[in-house]
Amino acid sequence: MSALELKKRQCSVHTDDNVSSAEGQVGHTTTAYQRMPESLQNLSDEEFTSLNKKIVRKIDLLVLPTIGILYILNYIDRQNLAAAKLQGITQDLNMTTEQFATAVSILFVGYLPFQIPSNLLITKISRPGMYICLAVAIWGCISAATAAVKTYGQLLAVRAILGAAEAVFFPGAIYYLSAWYTKVELGKRIAGLYIAQQVGNAFGGLFAAAVLQLDGVHNISGWQWLFIIEGSATVGVGVICACIMPEFPHNSRILSQLERDVAVWRIESESGAAEGTEKEGTMKGFFKALSDWKLILLILCNMLSQAQGSIANYFPTLVDSLNFSSTISLLLTAPPYILAGAVYYCLMFYSDRKNTVYPLIMVCISISIVMYIIPMVTLNVGARYFSMMILPFASVGPQLLLYKTLNLHLARPVSKRAAASALVNAIGGTSNIWASYLYYQEPHFYAAFGTLMGAAFLFAITITVYRWLVLRENRRLDSGDPDEIAKVVKGGVTEEMVQLNWRYEMF
Repeated sequence: MSALELKKRQCSVHTDDNVSSAEGQVGHTTTAYQRMPESLQNLSDEEFTSLNKKIVRKIDLLVLPTIGILYILNYIDRQNLAAAKLQGITQDLNMTTEQFATAVSILFVGYLPFQIPSNLLITKISRPGMYICLAVAIWGCISAATAAVKTYGQLLAVRAILGAAEAVFFPGAIYYLSAWYTKVELGKRIAGLYIAQQVGNAFGGLFAAAVLQLDGVHNISGWQWLFIIEGSATVGVGVICACIMPEFPHNSRILSQLERDVAVWRIESESGAAEGTEKEGTMKGFFKALSDWKLILLILCNMLSQAQGSIANYFPTLVDSLNFSSTISLLLTAPPYILAGAVYYCLMFYSDRKNTVYPLIMVCISISIVMYIIPMVTLNVGARYFSMMILPFASVGPQLLLYKTLNLHLARPVSKRAAASALVNAIGGTSNIWASYLYYQEPHFYAAFGTLMGAAFLFAITITVYRWLVLRENRRLDSGDPDEIAKVVKGGVTEEMVQLNWRYEMF
């Protein structure tokens, strides 16, 4: 968006919106334009466009690959327990099927509650990249230490601590990306993060298959080698990435002062004061998030979506039900994740280009429902593996669209956005705890696929209700009625967003 277009946009707000109600008061607005740095006001369209492209290119080259690599390691370290099951950890630690399910789910007991304070803290840290990378090095150490466990109880303790250390990363990374990218850029970057997740899933299985060949070397089991090698690699990469990750736009050392001004302004021009310029208190933003009805519905949507995404925790087990060898089963886990990564990018590219989310979520839900039915009704290996090829992207795809929605619909104040991102991921992630106990009754997994199908139907209903409500809010904003606008402000939109002619989009 050019500087001239931004100026026109801020001066085009309806004069009918000039109201004097006690709540939701909106004045004739040149407020946003007045906050535009003087350094930008005299830039030509060509100069602004050139600077904008340069900033996006820098961040794409530094932030995305770095966060992507860290997320690959995050998912490998989190999912390697599923691969370790195929390498004998349950026999070595004398675990039952139920105990293994507890070992999987206990990670989320540590993971979920620590996300919220961590994301509130990151809004006040001048070097968020350093903070995230420090957490990476810590969880790498903990993951490597898993190789030393001798009992089921020790495994539970290590997994719970690992979850607490990993709590920093995902909600922090989503919030961090939303501080740098505009609404037409964010979707593809979130897709990039999830593509990295699928690379981690795909190559995690391939890597686990290779490490299996070390079984017995130096009297160390294959599953122990898996934790040692992957954990050690995570520590080293975390330290290196700490030297690369930039700060927030307003204090980034990789940008010139003029570039910083552009980087901040292009975010502020959409929703108002951003990181480094907003004065809203952290706890005030947190309580604003809790009082926003949109957050409640998005949490419920994410709970239902995360329940569907729980197949990632047991995907090697699902593939193993096809009765191939352990090595072949691990290799067969790779193609579905590679396909999912490609679909994620296409999904979010289309979402950014067409500014849409709701139809894409409904398409993914519809596909996933059909794919849940296939393994419940047939033992045909080809049909079952086909469903496993499709399920990773169909069941997890809506999560990308939900995080995009969250960061654009609950954009301000920034502390509210940070809290909302953590709350949606933390509370929504509780589904991973109870869903871990559904994966039994091989090979049909009736309890798992039946429950996930029910979650898909409820998800479709909830997101449809959400769509109706945000469209109602847009009608209120378009009405020019002071009382109607005041209701929208009470529902979570800031006065500054109204001045910027902001609307709920994508639905």
